[in-house]
Amino acid sequence: MTYAKTGNGFSRGLDRRAVLHLGAAAAAAGLAASLRPLAAHAAGGLVALVHTQAAGDNGPVDSMIAKLKQLAEEKGFPYRAVYAQDPATYETIFRTLCDAGVSIIVSTFNEVAEPFKALAPSYPNTKWIQLFADPFEPAIPNVVTVSYDYYLGCYLSGVFAAKMSKSGKIGYIGGISIPPLNADFNALKAGVHSVNPDATVTAAFAGSFQDPAKGQEIATQMFNDGIDYIQTDAAATDGGIIAAANEKEGRMVSCLAPTQFPLGPKSVISIVGLDFGASLYNEVSKALGEDWKGGTHEHTGLGTGVIDFIPSPLFAEQGPADLTAKAKEALPAVEKIRAGILDGSVKVEFNTTL
Repeated sequence: MTYAKTGNGFSRGLDRRAVLHLGAAAAAAGLAASLRPLAAHAAGGLVALVHTQAAGDNGPVDSMIAKLKQLAEEKGFPYRAVYAQDPATYETIFRTLCDAGVSIIVSTFNEVAEPFKALAPSYPNTKWIQLFADPFEPAIPNVVTVSYDYYLGCYLSGVFAAKMSKSGKIGYIGGISIPPLNADFNALKAGVHSVNPDATVTAAFAGSFQDPAKGQEIATQMFNDGIDYIQTDAAATDGGIIAAANEKEGRMVSCLAPTQFPLGPKSVISIVGLDFGASLYNEVSKALGEDWKGGTHEHTGLGTGVIDFIPSPLFAEQGPADLTAKAKEALPAVEKIRAGILDGSVKVEFNTTL
């Protein structure tokens, strides 16, 4: 069975480039106007989060905005969160922020790498932070890139899944097939097979990190095919996966954030947590210091407070009795493997080949 997303074309009769150009210009004008009062009164420097996924789904973006607001209140600096919805506007938004006197720019995911490379050297007094990023080669002196060893948490989820699954069929649904997510799937599969070599582990990619309908479609098909545990890796697309799991008792899903526990108290059994809010808080806190050093790449993994495998307390209270009992028995083994990864006695390969 193949789980895939088909593409869609653009409407006829529109000059897409002209529309995007006008949209970018309008967005820049509005953004510049809204930033002038902040920049004028930014004694400590304006800090901006430019997020490329929408807020409002209790996911990573909401976590980042909340933590930036918290840090701004603690340290007394002005901040702004800007939704960069279209890649055509990325450079314009970054340039407008820099021209308005922004002190620190934080942005997310691989799609902003090229705008960073194009603009950061021209604004050396701005500190640039890219979360979920590959290292720049060559490094740029005023840029820090941050990657996450999320695959290690996926390995733990695989160990747990193998112990929890009744069918021996485990699924993985990612947003887009990119190297880090490919590695997450391979680690999940390795974790499963470390416990049950005969289990099957199936991957699917929704083609988007913001398509709950597609997530629900793929997850429903997986569950109907006998898969009973799905690890998500798809941001806002997760909402549809959880909805599919909620349709029938005994379906289990492991997601991304603690805010997803209430969305499926009887189905969201765990998360491989990647706390983007905590990561942003940590990185901006460093950038506010005088000894901040750019031109570096940081790996964030288990034991940092940013990434971990976390069982759901709500599922433990409200989940099916047979599964909650089984989870209680399985978790000590997962903790043992976690300790082994941290002390180096358990090795997990970072394999990006599907």
